[in-house]
Amino acid sequence: MARIRVLVVDDHRIFAESLAAALAAEQDVDVSAAGSGPAALRALERAAGEGRRFDVLLIDADLGTVGSDVAHVPGQLRGQDGGQAQGEGTVDGISLVARVRSGHPGVRTVVLAERDDPRRAAAALQAGAGGWVAKDCSLSRLLSVIRGVLRDETHLPPALLTGVLRELTAARKHRTESERLVESLTPREREVLRCMVAGLGRKAVAERLFLSPHTVRTHMQNVLGKLGVHSTLAAVALARRAGVGPVDLAGDVVERGGQLA
Repeated sequence: MARIRVLVVDDHRIFAESLAAALAAEQDVDVSAAGSGPAALRALERAAGEGRRFDVLLIDADLGTVGSDVAHVPGQLRGQDGGQAQGEGTVDGISLVARVRSGHPGVRTVVLAERDDPRRAAAALQAGAGGWVAKDCSLSRLLSVIRGVLRDETHLPPALLTGVLRELTAARKHRTESERLVESLTPREREVLRCMVAGLGRKAVAERLFLSPHTVRTHMQNVLGKLGVHSTLAAVALARRAGVGPVDLAGDVVERGGQLA
């Protein structure tokens, strides 16, 4: 019998314990649990290194709002990891979905939510989730979703379908408009925008692009003007909608004296 390895990621200890115990009673399911996003990512890396990768992650939609230790369940629940280590940043549920998709593309994710929310459900699907399930659904329903996403199916509550489709359509239109605005930037302005997305300040941008702070200030003002926004935060949000990623902080942006200067 092929076994399904499931990782429950939830910082609400009582819920995580109950869910993991119920899943562990299934003959073809092995369950582990993590109490935070960083703990889940560590568990994924460790399992991959041991050749025992997880098949499905069940992720709390509100992950990161409550700090907790890992859930502990006797019996089949194995390989638990602790909660968030000191000094680690929080990782919310939707962000964890995206990071799993990026770092572990073979692992499926299902988001568990306390309430129906078309906007967040659409965001979860865009991030790579295979399903959005109510926390109060039946165990048989949850098992059906787990097995379904392993067949590359997408699962949503019927009541959410219309709202999610509306959100996805609006997001697609918004992205198209954002892409058009980004395309209006010069190559140099796009590099400045990527530095802004990376969180670099004016002085740091000037050092990376071999420009004076005054010149960088001018470029930043031009970027804001062309994007039609009034703050760096709004420019970064628009850039991300358009698919603009941060500059690689480990390498140089441009060469001194290059055509972009």
